[in-house]
Formats: sequence, structure tokens, C-alpha cells
Amino acid sequence: MATLRDVARRAGVSIATVSYVLNGTRSVSPEVEARVREAVRALQYRPNRLARGLRRKRTHVIGLVVPDSANPFFAEIARGMEDLSFAHDHSVILCNSDGDPAKEQRYLGVLIEQQVDGIALVSAHATPAHLSMLRQRRIPFVVVDRDLPGLEADCVLADNFQGGYLATRHLLERGHRRIACIAGPSELTPSADRVRGYRRALEEAGIRPREVWVQRGDFRAESGYEAARFFLSLPAKLRPTAIFACNDLMAIGAMRAIGEAGLSIPDDIALVGFDDILLASYVIPPLTTVAQPTYEMGRMAGDLLLRRLGEPDRPPARLILPVRLVVRQST
Repeated sequence: MATLRDVARRAGVSIATVSYVLNGTRSVSPEVEARVREAVRALQYRPNRLARGLRRKRTHVIGLVVPDSANPFFAEIARGMEDLSFAHDHSVILCNSDGDPAKEQRYLGVLIEQQVDGIALVSAHATPAHLSMLRQRRIPFVVVDRDLPGLEADCVLADNFQGGYLATRHLLERGHRRIACIAGPSELTPSADRVRGYRRALEEAGIRPREVWVQRGDFRAESGYEAARFFLSLPAKLRPTAIFACNDLMAIGAMRAIGEAGLSIPDDIALVGFDDILLASYVIPPLTTVAQPTYEMGRMAGDLLLRRLGEPDRPPARLILPVRLVVRQST
């Protein structure tokens, strides 16, 4: 790779003069500038951005840690954050924790070693103590899709309680009374809030939520498949006529179990998902779901992080974005 010294030698100027031209820190004559830029083009010189960033205490690189990069929901968050960051001359390093707190901690350490300017985190084990590493190192960060009560930090999340409530109320309005729920991991606030919304809607309708109607999944399709098989194995008096799955991938897994049982959606059993991933409108039947502004969540997370870099002492922002019910043919 060509160095600054190579450019200076070809242009017949000092290294300092090359730096002045490239960084615009001091004016030089048009003739000298032309020679420098010609040398840069001829040698295909590329500045060492990392070294320059470390000198200025900014690398223009931010990290994003997600639990499952294969999940379209997290992929859309990443896309929103990357688009916003790229428009502001920042690059994004994407890390996949696989929902493993130990792997997440290791990646946080790697990002700190890479001296990223800040980190956006969809945490696999979201507790204030879990983020102490970032606090101690004074690394700016924003928490995405997780609500951490008591944590003084920027965060962006959707109104998960309202989403669970809207999904369940929709099924109630369709005449269903035995409504099951495929929940996500209990320790994650999005899942817990969606289940709370589900229970609230049932209670308002005078229906006592049965514990057997709530089965835990892991936000992957296979767990939705297994949960639906369990519901379909219940005695007739307890077997649900509708299922609310706390994300679309688990709903799609449930679709397979329902089809294998020889049942029809929505005639025999209705189904609602959560997220409104692109695939939700292409499955048969198209899936009724709760839409989150996923791409916008990623953009807002990137915007909060960049603002934090410029205003390190401003008060933390907590953004809760609205959700909406998208009614399709599965109900």
C-alpha cells in the first residue's frame, strides 16, 4: 500500500504538505494541490482511517450486537442503523451473540478493543449489571428492543404491551374465547410485555387466562412448531381456537404444525404473529400480525448514538415507538 511518504516523494513536496491538502487544514497553491492529488490518484493512496481516527480519538466505527442476525427482525434493525450511520460517515460492525450472554460479553470486549466510537446493543441478557463493562470504560451505548428499568441510558423500543393487547383483542372480536399464546423467553422484556398485553385483553373480556395456554418459545420457528403441537394435543375443552405468537417466525412454525394436523387456518384455528417481517405477507394464508417500525428503530438507535457522541452529557432518551395491527387472512 502506498504511504503518505510515497505521495510526498512523487509530488515533490513535504509529508506535511500532503497532509494539509488531504485534511484541508492549511491552504496551499493550486499548483501544489494539483500535484498532490495527481500523486494520490496515481499511487491509489488510501488514508489509514483507523490510525487517523485514533489520533483524533474517533474511529467513525460503531458496533451493533444482536441475538440472531438470521432473524429478519434484527436484520431490519441492522439495515436501518447502517443506512443512518453510513449517511453520517460511520461504519457498522455487526456481531451476532446467538442469545448467549457469555458470547455477548466477549463481543462487547472485542468492540472495546477495536476502539469503536459507540455500541448499539440488543442484549441477550438485559440487566443494568450486565452492561457495567460499558459503563466502566465510558463507552457510549444505546439499548435497542429491551427495556431496562433503572438504567440511565438511551433506549429505543416498541410498545410491546400494546401490541400483545391489540393482537388478543382482535381475536376476541372475531369471537374466540380459547386463545393461546406462544411467548418468547421470560427474561426478555419484549416477550414479557407482549404476554402482559395478552393477559390484559383476556381479563377485560372476563376470561381467566389458563396457564396451559401459555407456552415458551425462543423466537425461532421450531419453538413455535413445538408449542402449537402441544396446544393441539390438549383435550377438546382446553384446545385453543386461536393462537397469538409473540413473533412471526414462531407463528410460521405454528402454521406448519397446524397444517400437519390437517387443520385449516383460519377456519379451524386463527393465528396472529408479531413483527410483520416481509415473509408474513407471503405465507399461505398471509399472516395477520402486529407491525413494528423495525427499520425506524434501527435508524433512531443510530441517531441517538451519534447524538450521544456529540453531546456526551445530555439526559438519556427513552423512545417508545407505536405498533399497529395488520389484518390479513390468517384470522
